[in-house]
Amino acid sequence: MNEKKIKLKTGEIWQERLVAGNGHSGVICSCDPYEEVLTYQNIELLMPTEEPRMTPPEVGSELQEARQAVLHMDATWNVHGRKRTYLYAYHPGMQLRITTPQQELEAYSRRMVGETGEVIMDYRDKTGDFSRHTFVSREDCVVTQYLAGGKETLPELILSIDPPEMLPKFGVKKWGTGPEVNMKYELVYDKAGTYLGQAAHYPVFVESELQDKGYVTMVRILHTGGSRNVEQTEGSKEIHIRGAKAVWILAKTAAQVEMGEMEDFPGVKAQETIDAVLADLKSAVAKYRTKEGSWNYERALALQKEQQRETYGTVSFHLGEQTADSGEEGVEKETNTELLQRQKNTPQMLQKLMERIYQTGRYVQAACAGYSAPRLCGLWTGEWNPGWSGAYTMDANVNIQVSGMNTGHMEKAAWGYMYFILRQIGDWKENAKAVYGMWDALLAPVNTDGNRAIMVEYDIDYPFQYWNAGASWLMVPIFEYWQCFGNRQIPLPEDLAKVCGKQSLDLEQEILRPLLWKTFHFWEQLCTPEYYTDREGQPHYKKGKTALEEGEKYLIIPSYSPENHPNGYSSTITANAAMDIAAASDVLRMIRELEERICDERSGEWLTASRELAAKLPEYQMDETGGLKEWSLPQMHDNHEHRHISHLYCAWPGVETQHNVGLAESCRQAIRNRNVGNAGKDDTASHGWIHKGLVAARLKDGRSLGEILRLLVQSDIFYSSLLTDHNTDRCRGVYCTDTILGLQGIIYEALVYSERGEIEFLPALPEEWKQGSVDGLMARTRICIRKLAWNLEKKILEAELESYEDQEVRISCPVLQYDACYYLKQGELRRIRI
Repeated sequence: MNEKKIKLKTGEIWQERLVAGNGHSGVICSCDPYEEVLTYQNIELLMPTEEPRMTPPEVGSELQEARQAVLHMDATWNVHGRKRTYLYAYHPGMQLRITTPQQELEAYSRRMVGETGEVIMDYRDKTGDFSRHTFVSREDCVVTQYLAGGKETLPELILSIDPPEMLPKFGVKKWGTGPEVNMKYELVYDKAGTYLGQAAHYPVFVESELQDKGYVTMVRILHTGGSRNVEQTEGSKEIHIRGAKAVWILAKTAAQVEMGEMEDFPGVKAQETIDAVLADLKSAVAKYRTKEGSWNYERALALQKEQQRETYGTVSFHLGEQTADSGEEGVEKETNTELLQRQKNTPQMLQKLMERIYQTGRYVQAACAGYSAPRLCGLWTGEWNPGWSGAYTMDANVNIQVSGMNTGHMEKAAWGYMYFILRQIGDWKENAKAVYGMWDALLAPVNTDGNRAIMVEYDIDYPFQYWNAGASWLMVPIFEYWQCFGNRQIPLPEDLAKVCGKQSLDLEQEILRPLLWKTFHFWEQLCTPEYYTDREGQPHYKKGKTALEEGEKYLIIPSYSPENHPNGYSSTITANAAMDIAAASDVLRMIRELEERICDERSGEWLTASRELAAKLPEYQMDETGGLKEWSLPQMHDNHEHRHISHLYCAWPGVETQHNVGLAESCRQAIRNRNVGNAGKDDTASHGWIHKGLVAARLKDGRSLGEILRLLVQSDIFYSSLLTDHNTDRCRGVYCTDTILGLQGIIYEALVYSERGEIEFLPALPEEWKQGSVDGLMARTRICIRKLAWNLEKKILEAELESYEDQEVRISCPVLQYDACYYLKQGELRRIRI
C-alpha cells in the first residue's frame, strides 16, 4: 500500500486520495505536502429532499393485477405509470485545507498502513524532512493528524475551511438541482485560533425526519513551539501557525444533530451542538495530553494499534515465498501505479500486485467495520450527489462487500453488519405488509440510505417492490457468522441498546432465530395454492384453491430477477425466478441447521413447517444448452445480455451446488452463456465480475476464476490508492468499493471451502497461485485455520486447525488427492501435513 512520486499531479481527482476510517467516521487525505486537503466523513450524513418517505398506499392493491399480467404474459401492465422516487443521498462533511509555502520536492511517499489504520505521508525538500500521520480513533471517534519534522521546525501552516460549494457536484444531480443549495451553513472560529469548524442546517422539508437537523465538524488545534493567530481574508478567516515543532489537528463530525428552526439558524440549538462536539474534542485532548502541554500521538496510536489487531490483524495472506516486498536492500519499492502498469503488460497475474490489492482491501474492510455495513462508496465521498446516492445497495453490492468478513475473521465487521440489518427491520416489516399484506414478515428493499429502508424506489423498469429474495440473501452473512463463531452475546451500539433496552443480544435467540422465522413467514405467505404449476410445469390460477394436489408446485408470482427480463418479453415482472427459488430454499436450509443445533421445544414444529414448504417449492429448469434458467417456466426464455447473475444464487451465496454435481454443471454452463451474451453490452460493471468470481470460486472453477481476476487487474478499475471504481473502464466515474472488498471474499473462497463438518483446501486456485500461505481464516464449522501453507510444485500442504468445539470434520484437498476425517477437540491445535 505504498505510493511514491516526486512530481505531484496538479488538479488530482479526489478519488485518487487515501482514506482512513473507524466504521462510523472517516477522512479522505489528499496527501499533498503544500496543499493538504482533509475531507471529513460520517456514515450518517444524509442530504434530505422533498421525496416521500412512505410506501405508496396503492402498491398493495396492485398485487393481483401484477400476478394476472404475468400469468397471461401481458408486458403492457406498467404499475399504473408510477415514477420512481428516491431515498436521501450520502454527502461529505467539512473540508479542511492546509497550505504551506511551495518548494521543490526531493522525495515523497504516501501509504495506508493496515497495522495502525493510518494514512502516512513523508516528504523532503530543501527546508527539511517532514511527515504527516492521520488516523480515525475507534476509542474517541476523532480524526487526528500529526504534523512533524525531524530537527527542523515546520514551515508556516495556513488552515482554512473550504465552503461546501467548492466540492465537486455541489447542487448537481442527475435530474435537476441538488437540495444542498438550500441549506445554510456558518464557519466557526475562536479569536485565539484554538478551533475552527463548520455548522450546517439542512433544507427544510416538512415530511422529513431531518427537517430541523444538520451536521457539525469541529477542529481542535494544538502545537508545540511557535505562534498561532487568526487572520481575516476575503470572506473568511485563516489560522496561521508559524515556527511550530509539531502540530496536532483533531476533528470530529456529528451527523443528524439538532439545529432548531431554519429562521433561527445559527442560534441556540446550533451553538449547543457545536459546544457538545468541542467538549468531545476537549476530552480527547485531555486524555492524551502530556505534562509539557503537547499531545501524545504515540499513546493514542498504541490503543488504535490494539484495536486494529482485532480487525486488520486477524488474517494474513501471501503468494509465493514470503519475502520482503521491497526486494533487494536499497532498491525502491514499485509504486501502485508502476505495478498496475506492469500488470497491463503482463499476461499472468503479478503476485506482488495481488498481495497489495489484498492488503488494501483488508485495510478498507477494517476501516468500514464496527457501526454499519459499507455503503456503495464504502465510507467515503469527496463529492456531493455521488453515484447511486452513495446508498447501501442490497441486490448485489452490500452482499459482495461483506462476502469475506466472516471467513476473513473480522468480527467487528460482522457486528456492524448486524447493526445495519437490525436498524431496518421495522421498515422491512412495513414493506411486507404494504406490498403483500403480510404479517410478521420481512421484505427488504433494493436500496436504503441508512435512515429508512421503505419501499419507495420502484417503477415498471425496476419493480423493486417484487424483489422477493432480498431478506433471505441478507440473512446469509449473519448465519455465516454463527457457523464460524458459534453463539455469542453481540454487544450493541448506543442507539440499538436504547431501543432494545439492553447492552447486548443473544445471537441465536434474539437475532438469528427471529430474523430467519420472519423471513420464513414471507415465503410461507407469498406461496398460495391459488397460483401453482402442474406436473408439466405450466402455470395456473384457480381462485379459492386451498391446497396443492400431488405433483403440483407453488408458483412464485410476482417475481423479479435484478435487473433482467426474459428474452422476447419486455417486462421485468415475472414468475418463478431462479433467485427466488434458491433464496427460499436457502432460508429453509439455514432454519434446519439452526433448529437442529438449538433443539428446544419449538424446534420440532418449526422443522416440520420448513420441510413442508421445501417440498412444495418450484424446481429449477434447464435450457437447451443445459444451463440453469433464470426463470423456471417453459414460456420464459433466458436473456443473456445483462451483467447480473442473480439466478446463480444456488451456487453463491447458496450452497446447493456443493452436493449436486448436475446443478453445479448447469451453473457453469449458465455463466458461459452469460459471458457470450453479455460481451460488449454492460460487462464493465465491477459487481458483475466480482459476483461471477464468487460463483466461480464456489463452483471450484479455478480456471474461470483466474480469467476473471486477470481481467480485473489488467483493467482501469483501480485508482493509484488501489481503491476501485464502479466500472472497469471508469465510464461512470463512480467511487465504489465493490471490487476491493469483494476480492477479499473471492480470495478466501478460492483457498478454502467450508460448511458444517467439512473443510476443503484450495478448491479454486488460479494457476499462478502455486505457492502461498494464509493465516487466521475461519471455517464455517467453528474452526480457525491458524495456518495454511501450500506448494503445489512440491505437492505439499500444511495446516494448523483450532476447533471451537468437539467435532468430527472431513478434511480434503482434491488438487493433492487428499480426503480424510479427523476428530477435533475444543481448543486443541491440530497440525495436518499433506
